[in-house]
Amino acid sequence: MSASLKSAMPGNRDAFAAFLCDEAALDVLRPVVIELGWQPEKCNKGGLRNAIQALSVSASPNILMVDLSESGDPLSDINALAEVCEPGTVVIAIGQVNDVRLYRDLLASGIHDYLLKPLTASVLRDSLNQAQAVFAAPRLSDEEMAKRHVSTAVIGTRGGVGASTLATSLAWTFATDRNMSTALLDLDVHFGTGALALDLEPGRGLTDAIDNPSRIDGLFIERAMIRANDNLAILSAEAPINQPLMTDGSAFMQLQDEFRHAFEMTVVDMPRNMMINFPHLLNEVNVVVLATEMSLASARDSIRILSWLKTNAPHATPLIVANKVQPGAAEISKADFEASIERSIDVQIPFDQKAAATAAKLGKTFVDANASSKAAAAMKQVASRIIGIGHDGEEDTAPAGGKKSLLGGLDLKGLLPKKKDAAVEAMAE
Repeated sequence: MSASLKSAMPGNRDAFAAFLCDEAALDVLRPVVIELGWQPEKCNKGGLRNAIQALSVSASPNILMVDLSESGDPLSDINALAEVCEPGTVVIAIGQVNDVRLYRDLLASGIHDYLLKPLTASVLRDSLNQAQAVFAAPRLSDEEMAKRHVSTAVIGTRGGVGASTLATSLAWTFATDRNMSTALLDLDVHFGTGALALDLEPGRGLTDAIDNPSRIDGLFIERAMIRANDNLAILSAEAPINQPLMTDGSAFMQLQDEFRHAFEMTVVDMPRNMMINFPHLLNEVNVVVLATEMSLASARDSIRILSWLKTNAPHATPLIVANKVQPGAAEISKADFEASIERSIDVQIPFDQKAAATAAKLGKTFVDANASSKAAAAMKQVASRIIGIGHDGEEDTAPAGGKKSLLGGLDLKGLLPKKKDAAVEAMAE
């Protein structure tokens, strides 16, 4: 119901309707409605439940104002309203509970604005003018939105390389610094940290999508996604760890399809096992950010994942991002690492434990909490590269050293115990 998913203004629907519980509020609203050229008869007595009953048998207006004052469970009732409200309706809620958590939850559910009683003419006028501006803004067709959409998957070569930190920071950078509508999808269904990094409750949106993929549509996205700010929405989960993941991946595909039409950017935090189990998730991904560290295990798995991507997602441009880089402390030098994977590292992010701790304590993404740090600057460089690839075409990803061996110039045998020689020789298979 919010602006991100608005369709063009319907031609056969009322411009405005309101359902308010008390006459005092209606007396303030009617003169403003007349001033805006609408019919005062569309200001009805009754709250949210009356609106649900009325809209279940009639077309939704372009702008709908509903009173939550008599609602015992506003969020549940708003979801019920969404079931009968047609796509494209801008909803303004009225209430008397001054609660920040409720305000944020209502906005996350798709409400355009939440106004507190007692109402004033100036507040009503401003809110209704902003609602009208939603329709006045130029709109792109679904095809145009999908065409300009950039989807990025962030995959870590190993656990602990900081892929989730990078994913949340990229999403925040797109949404805040670049002012691009962005969806963040955290596919670690049981242990995801996407919502945690943004100091948000993950909600049930992702688990509901997995359980009921047939319900996924634009309205479901509006209700299920949690809003971090005006441009950033997240879908994450903390599913019970006694319940295994039971899905064929169709829900994730449908979610990404809806994102392409509702947002400019999608960032998918994709655990390695999800990539392996559901390779079709990368069918529409433009860029794969491979987060790695300068270690022997990461060198091996970078080789394997790059080879896998070449076979299973040749359309996606890989970006190699070395994270937590500490000069002189790496297992493998940069030159040896690049020779091993047969291509250059695109961006290096320096190790900054203090900055990471600061972000965790503040409940913010790394780049938001440490805007002036060198590590944050490197993450923003990754974001710039992604935008460049998505909008200008593929970058040159030719091998760095021109070597033909999968292991390049890196003598892995010399770095591993001799008893592991057989495993090393099998790495190229």
